[in-house]
Amino acid sequence: MFRNPLRLGAVALVAALAAATLHAAESSARKLPSKVTFHKSTSEEAPAAREKRLLRECKGRPNAGMCAGYTR
Repeated sequence: MFRNPLRLGAVALVAALAAATLHAAESSARKLPSKVTFHKSTSEEAPAAREKRLLRECKGRPNAGMCAGYTR
């Protein structure tokens, strides 16, 4: 069937690549954490301060992006 040694080598190479790809796909399927917790940064602004800043900065700006709802 495989009289040409190059064909035999090509078939062996394709089989090896398929096996390596399958092994990589199995090892990359890790279990995700069950719960994610977010820790507040010390430099994070308070919600009230953010509200005041957006009202102040978004006057006269287009109502898009961060200014959506604050362009009154």
